Amino acid sequence: MSANPAMMNQARPQHISDEEWQARVDLAAAYRLVAMFGWDDLIFTHLSARVPGGNHHFLINPYGLMFHEITASSLVKVDQDANIVSENGYRINPAGFTIHSAIHMARDDAGSVMHLHNHAGTAVSAQKCGLLPITQTGMLVYNRIAYHDYEGVALNLDERERLVNDLGDKDIMILRNHGTLTLGKTVAEAFTLMYFLENACEKQIRAQAGGELNIPSQQAIETTRAQSEMLPMVAPLIWPGLIRMLESKDPGYKT
Repeated sequence: MSANPAMMNQARPQHISDEEWQARVDLAAAYRLVAMFGWDDLIFTHLSARVPGGNHHFLINPYGLMFHEITASSLVKVDQDANIVSENGYRINPAGFTIHSAIHMARDDAGSVMHLHNHAGTAVSAQKCGLLPITQTGMLVYNRIAYHDYEGVALNLDERERLVNDLGDKDIMILRNHGTLTLGKTVAEAFTLMYFLENACEKQIRAQAGGELNIPSQQAIETTRAQSEMLPMVAPLIWPGLIRMLESKDPGYKT
């Protein structure tokens, strides 16, 4: 579920279809929300969304804009070879293209991909144990997570095949010594998974500072794993509320 269509069409350029503008507004909202939650890292890390249609185009942030500055019209449309499809005066970060293009090309269900360097997620990515099933939130994402070893700043296109192989059929990945990544059929799904993942990482870091950890039973972990199938289903319930919050505080994203 997305923002009000009438609201989104207020500033839609004539050369952009309704479907693409919808994707642009949703992705711009996600960028603003990442900034609002304090998950951004200056101009680094990326959120992307597939452009509806069969052209293998996707939207990504313009390199040089802070996340709280990004708007629907400033997002850059690129193809799978990093060529800019529609010029709007902005360029992209090659490292962002490497990671996001790999997943968009390999996974038809990757309508949106989000990658962050938030403190909690990056701290867990540096731990040999990875994410532990020590909280309800952690158990909900625990069995959805894949891991990819650090190879340096993601500028080498050869890394794409290894990243995709490590991801497999999962929708959450911890990039070791680097950060976190989620994918979903929609921006709302990818954002919802990222919220749960970052929340679980934050709770783990705090719990580890407080003494010996209590590990739930394997039966409890397995029960919660089965219940985690509902995570993408709650995205349409969560997203409208996030949009209402954004509208009340920072409505400029949809221009």
